[in-house]
Amino acid sequence: MKYLMWLLKAAIFFTLFAFALNNQQEAGVHFFFGYQWRAPMVLIVLTAFAAGLVVGAMGMLPHWWRSRRRLAAPTSPADVVRAPTTSAPEPVFVQPDAPADERPSSPRP
Repeated sequence: MKYLMWLLKAAIFFTLFAFALNNQQEAGVHFFFGYQWRAPMVLIVLTAFAAGLVVGAMGMLPHWWRSRRRLAAPTSPADVVRAPTTSAPEPVFVQPDAPADERPSSPRP
């Protein structure tokens, strides 16, 4: 299984490397007010991917902070969920001198 994972990682690497070699021509990104950025296409694609990672991580930050704060806060006794208590079955009292057919099947009051 370990070798299969290395083979998969190598295939992904060589696929991305071939993509980079095939996209070395210059491309331009047009911004507002006539600004333009000219760079190799692979650099533009990788920059867009990195910007997407940053925006996604920034979008998750409030959730991460809330989770960390909630885990760090002490729990109050009201927050603790208690398991329901079950009582043990009541014992059946048997008189040693009584015959078997007269023995009670339930406890005495």
